[in-house]
Amino acid sequence: MAKKKIPAIVKLVRNYDPEPINHAFQKNVSYSQLSMFRQCPKKWSLQYKEGHKTYTPTIHTVFGSALHEALQHYLTVMYDVSGAAADREDIIGIFEEKLSEEYRVQYKKNGNSHFSDAVELREFFEDGVNIINYLIKKRSRYFSKKNTYLAGCEVPIIITPNKRYTNVVYQGYLDVVLYNETLDEWTIIDIKTSTKGWSKWAKKDEDKQFQLILYKKFFSETFNIPLEKINIEFFIVKRKLWESEDYVIPRIQQFVPASGKVKMNKATNALNEFITKVFDREGYAEIDHQPTPDNPNNNCNWCAFNKTHLCSATF
Repeated sequence: MAKKKIPAIVKLVRNYDPEPINHAFQKNVSYSQLSMFRQCPKKWSLQYKEGHKTYTPTIHTVFGSALHEALQHYLTVMYDVSGAAADREDIIGIFEEKLSEEYRVQYKKNGNSHFSDAVELREFFEDGVNIINYLIKKRSRYFSKKNTYLAGCEVPIIITPNKRYTNVVYQGYLDVVLYNETLDEWTIIDIKTSTKGWSKWAKKDEDKQFQLILYKKFFSETFNIPLEKINIEFFIVKRKLWESEDYVIPRIQQFVPASGKVKMNKATNALNEFITKVFDREGYAEIDHQPTPDNPNNNCNWCAFNKTHLCSATF
């Protein structure tokens, strides 16, 4: 069978190599920075503006990184070769290797100090195996090769989101980008690892939604693709399942947030508000950002700066 010709627009995305950020005069922002600022401006200021970097590795972040790489490898082989070839890949072996590798990296960053143990690592490994086996078994339910191409995994986005602040650059990486040639539609997928999936409250969290909504906006602007041709989806994989005697609970949960004009404007306004409050035309603005212990989306108890001389928040 002749190999399908890859559409030119897919090649464009695959070959996209943005100009790197020039840290001599540019400041980079990200979804994580926006989210942190909206939770507590003081925390953002201490960590990013004043440089009091906090680093607390967890088994959850190690697990998430390793599983991302394993699933992305599986999808790459599936779309670039075949589903059968992907099924023959040792995805569990890749996951195990990445889990061990990522733990060693984080262990060194943590001052050669352990933050997990063999029992917990084994539990998380087995959880990952269950997720991988479920996806392979149910692959056709979630991914189709029919008229569809993989445009890339970890597709970079580097863009100036506010043209009045040319020194501020937004940086992000899209987990999975697919293109359906027949429909002329794109799907941006963000893989999330979760203990038991997202609750209805998590789905309503606009801060979570803003990540993919902004990715949709910037992907559209980067490649000159109409917004209405771009779909977004959270692909949530569960480590644990709620017990049920009535039906089989899937390991994968898909959530498509609204991303029409209203939500797009909300996300854009939130990002612009963040940029205009913390930057000027030369760099960081000289503003004393205050803590917000009363913010319902903020929890000072979990903050690394809680009750330190760096933060005066009372709660």
